[in-house]
Amino acid sequence: MRLTTALLFAAVLGASAPAMAEKLGIDRIYDNPALSGPTVMGLKVAPDGSRVTFLRGSAQDQYRMDLWEYDRKDGALKLLVAAATLEPHGEHLDAAERARRERERTAMYSGILDYHWAPDGKAILFPLNGKLYLYRLDAPDGKAIEQLPIGAGFALDPKISPKGRYVSFIRDQNLWVYDLRDGKLRELTNDDGTIHDGEAEFVAQEELDRHTGYWWAPDDSAIAFERYNDAPVPVAERFEIYADHTEVVKQRYPYAGDPNVIWQLGLISPQGGAPRFIDVPAQAEYLARVDWLPSAKALTYQWLARDQKKLELVRVDAATLAQQTLVTETSKTWVDVNSDLRFLKDKPEFIWASQRSGWNMLYLYADDGRLLHPISTGAWHIDNVLGVDEKQGLVYVSSNRDFVPDRQIYALRLDGSTAAAPLRISHRPGTHLASFAPDGSFYVDTFNSPEQPPQVSVHASDGQRLAWIEQNQLDAAHPYWPYLKDHIQPEFGTLEAADGETLYYRIYKPLHFDPAKRYPVFDTYYGGPHAQSVTDTWPDLFNEYMAQHGFVVFTLDNRGMARRGRAFADAVYHRFGKVEVQDQTTGIDWLRRQPWVDPARIGVFGWSFGGYLTVMMLAQDSAQLAGGVAVAPVTNWRLYDTVYTERYLGTPKENPEGYRLSSVFPWLKGLPSHKLYLVHGMADDNVLLQNSVELMSALQNQGTQFRLMTYPGAKHGLSTPAQRKHVFHLIADFFRRQIAGDCGETCKASAAAAGQRK
Repeated sequence: MRLTTALLFAAVLGASAPAMAEKLGIDRIYDNPALSGPTVMGLKVAPDGSRVTFLRGSAQDQYRMDLWEYDRKDGALKLLVAAATLEPHGEHLDAAERARRERERTAMYSGILDYHWAPDGKAILFPLNGKLYLYRLDAPDGKAIEQLPIGAGFALDPKISPKGRYVSFIRDQNLWVYDLRDGKLRELTNDDGTIHDGEAEFVAQEELDRHTGYWWAPDDSAIAFERYNDAPVPVAERFEIYADHTEVVKQRYPYAGDPNVIWQLGLISPQGGAPRFIDVPAQAEYLARVDWLPSAKALTYQWLARDQKKLELVRVDAATLAQQTLVTETSKTWVDVNSDLRFLKDKPEFIWASQRSGWNMLYLYADDGRLLHPISTGAWHIDNVLGVDEKQGLVYVSSNRDFVPDRQIYALRLDGSTAAAPLRISHRPGTHLASFAPDGSFYVDTFNSPEQPPQVSVHASDGQRLAWIEQNQLDAAHPYWPYLKDHIQPEFGTLEAADGETLYYRIYKPLHFDPAKRYPVFDTYYGGPHAQSVTDTWPDLFNEYMAQHGFVVFTLDNRGMARRGRAFADAVYHRFGKVEVQDQTTGIDWLRRQPWVDPARIGVFGWSFGGYLTVMMLAQDSAQLAGGVAVAPVTNWRLYDTVYTERYLGTPKENPEGYRLSSVFPWLKGLPSHKLYLVHGMADDNVLLQNSVELMSALQNQGTQFRLMTYPGAKHGLSTPAQRKHVFHLIADFFRRQIAGDCGETCKASAAAAGQRK
């Protein structure tokens, strides 16, 4: 099937692509309009299933998002709200919102980034520039948008209550409610200083994928909220250096081994009054998740121990606050937190995801905590629960069961009868990201593959396509059309790790590939936990650019990475930078044996954990590498946060040797001069600039020459188009000069001019 699709794509190219293809350029990758077609994100199905709403980049700016709808009845697409009409002069974000976008990886976007359906399906709540708006679908043109009178100040994390009476939000570290019925605004909590109400603390957002700190009861009767005190967390003073000024930022950042926030979980009425606080266990270091049962008579919370080897699901009676532990998960290494808890509405049962078997599987429990039976079994990985159809007795999941780089949709019976053999719903090879209707009766599929940029379609629950929302055809009107003839298809393969594990790789061979020639290599990876880089997806267009400019582009997923089961992930426990380097070296050894690779011209590139891995690779395996670029690398794991670092390494007190050997510094004697290009944002609040400063000092003290680029005002992702263009020009130029031995067009032009002057 995969070969047939590739051949068909090649035939289409030969028959219809432009005769003179334009050359893909780095600037064009980040310019408007988006080369991959319309950017669609934030897909949601209306509560009554009549509409699908989504966010899409505007025609003028692919990074500014507008709110759209697709009407299932007549198939019409309609722009509901253009962000520029409400904020024509752009946005002015407060520090809390900027930090929140960094945590959610949306810092490069503007406009409408979040919205919530009213439960009756007649209105949509959305924030913009700190203000809150209601879009009423049944209002006449010109009167559909209402700005809510919530007073001055920046509103964060807004929600509309499950019954639709209230709008809630966070402002100035406190929880507020606006009553849509009587128009009253209430500040439910009134704390300041180090006390935060209704917010998620830094590590919860960054490392536990929890971006909210409050949760409505299904009947609007109460709000569960987190109150945390971050006074115990040490204050890290750091400089954020901008082009025109420098800010001294005092950020409460819990380095590995440091104290975390002290948290409480409370219940409060939307009408106000004193909160009631739940008595949580002393060993509950982290609040991982909070969920209400459908009846609103009880809620659950999940807490995680400091060493992350124990997680408990606890039920709380909303009236009495009496507690019962429903599920306890333990691990010899760490327990992964997920968002797959689903309480059934028609039965007193719930779905629970666990890796206790070594693979992420689903289990059905009674509401009193009794395990009823497994819903899935086997040596395969479930990514997450997509939807539940209780009437049909089905749960829909995402998985790479049939091909590791893929992401497909499967159905499992709740009664466990299909546990070992789920029904595959999606069939096109590639990556399917599904948003199911609340009742599981249909879903919206965002699909992409190496030959198809993202397209959005509506499907029946059995996988049958019903309609297109965004077909995104690669025809003459598509922005990528001028570059289509030079589009390169990847090849996938496997290698064997030292312990026998299978390692997947993806490779793009250069444009007009000639097996008789020897090519330089652009080896790009991430390498860290909870990620997968070798995916069957529409390419990162910079990889396409490098392949079109004569590089073999290679990516390998090493042990420790995601979607491969616990044995594969646990290989990095208590030590970073060992098996990752071994596996990446296995990939480089394989490349060096290929007759079409020049073994003297192999370079490496990585960002964040990948940047760390680049430094480790150059330090431990420099003889096989011509050089590498490390962007925003962690260099000293004592400088990273508690949740992430201690999950894998434990605390510095418990595992001092693991921390020492996991840092780059014991290995730097092996890093030769002129092989490293170091890059870091000067306002990075995730991987602090101090990581690179310590590395600079160590390299200078030992006399190792290196190149350096810093970006004023830039956070971890270098998120502005200008920064992105600059850094990828830098990377491409380094690989042309340092790895391929080509001094570049500017250099050649200067040499030619010098020759003429002579």
